[in-house]
Amino acid sequence: MRKSLFAALAVSAAFSGVLAASVTASAEPDPPGCEKGFFCIYAGEGQTGQLLVKSEGDWTGSVSGRSVFNNGVEFPGEDHIQLTWTYNGGTYEECLHYNPGPGEYKWNFTTGVVFTKAVWRGEC
Repeated sequence: MRKSLFAALAVSAAFSGVLAASVTASAEPDPPGCEKGFFCIYAGEGQTGQLLVKSEGDWTGSVSGRSVFNNGVEFPGEDHIQLTWTYNGGTYEECLHYNPGPGEYKWNFTTGVVFTKAVWRGEC
């Protein structure tokens, strides 16, 4: 009796594990020109307009844009982006998760933002 109860519990736990593993976030489709594994900056809001920056590695420069998208892949220690930009004389920095999240992986910005650095990093 005890063995059959233990076996039933083991089967139940295994089945629960399969159900939990099948409930994963679904990745958003790649934005135009920004394949999986890249970080991208666009001229327009919502990843529209000209693709200004497409980087598989760390990036530094100076480019005005309106939206960003982290289409990186899960890779512990290097799948989030530390993004640096300037606006109205101030310098700002935030961490951006990778698509599909959890967390934000795309942002829109106001006119006048200048992106200066994107560094791949670990968890935010």
